[in-house]
Amino acid sequence: MKKTQFSPLLFLASVGAGGIAVIPFAFLNYTFPHPKGLVQAAHVNFDTLALWQEILFRFLEVSMVTFAAIHLILSLILLGKLIKWFRKGNYPSLIKNPLTNSAILAPFISLVMTMNVFIGPIRYFFSAFAENLQTFMLPALIFWGIIWFFLLRMEIKLLKTSFESKFEISNINFGWLLHPFALGMLSVTGAGIAALATNASVAHTAAFMTMVSGSMGVFLLVVKTIAIFKNHFAAAEMPARQFYPSFLIVIPNITLYAITAFRLGHYLEHHFAAELGAYFTVVMTLAFAFETWYLVFGLSLLKTYFKEYFSKEYYISQWGLVCPIVAYAVLGSFVYKVFVPNQGLYFLVIITLIIAILLFFALLKKHLNCSRANSKIVCS
Repeated sequence: MKKTQFSPLLFLASVGAGGIAVIPFAFLNYTFPHPKGLVQAAHVNFDTLALWQEILFRFLEVSMVTFAAIHLILSLILLGKLIKWFRKGNYPSLIKNPLTNSAILAPFISLVMTMNVFIGPIRYFFSAFAENLQTFMLPALIFWGIIWFFLLRMEIKLLKTSFESKFEISNINFGWLLHPFALGMLSVTGAGIAALATNASVAHTAAFMTMVSGSMGVFLLVVKTIAIFKNHFAAAEMPARQFYPSFLIVIPNITLYAITAFRLGHYLEHHFAAELGAYFTVVMTLAFAFETWYLVFGLSLLKTYFKEYFSKEYYISQWGLVCPIVAYAVLGSFVYKVFVPNQGLYFLVIITLIIAILLFFALLKKHLNCSRANSKIVCS
């Protein structure tokens, strides 16, 4: 791999960094007692915390700052490379291939993740931002709406290409789930605007647009997952190793659509006086239960891969391993709040955060090594 090489899938690195920044925020928001609304730094009084809690909270805050910064820096660097790639790269050929064109969705996922980083970790540290959040709801809706338009436009284009072009259906893989992944990331942010906005027009607009993108995403998630599993069951052997990291992409999809449903529930409570306590418990706990067995299943498939190949090889799709770990930790924080405040789950989220951080830096090291001519690992 040379420094001049670029793939839109590299944006999964910035997505992973943004996701890691969101984990501590979600953890504090749903495990730490605080006034109504989203948690902020001003709510934390370190004088009242035990020593181990103070150490933990400092670690969480440092993690938020570090990975929010990494996300923003990577986003800017990759955006510059993306612009050059559009002019001189293989975009025309990639977009026409139904088996690979899902890669173009990674920049969209990263861009929407940036909005989540601002609403979560960045807002957490800036009291002026947190206290005037409603002032930013309309600008956020407009910015999100622009992304919504171009992402749905791209999704329709890619879906149309897959219908009109001939390709070998037996070659499809879990990377196809980047389609519902992108729509899920879009929808979860729109649902957040709908849930947070006190202005009814802003909330209703965000909610309807979320239902459009969310329904499309759920449809594609179901259809593509069934097709992929059917293909894998019919295949004579496992796919090439560069596709292994995508096995776990089901997990972030489930997290995104579960949180979208969760936030739309809050929207209904705030604007229609609905009482949905049991709804929140069922949706979030069922999603977390599904992810638990699927994570075990996925890791069992990847056991040999991690043992024999992960440390010796690098390819861009490996960045897709960070997102499932992030998604499981974030959803675990929600479940802690709406189901059972269990200490085991409390520390499971922290351990998962640490694993995500270590995995991110391991992949970053391999990526940088592969940018050098004397790399000792196999780069492709």
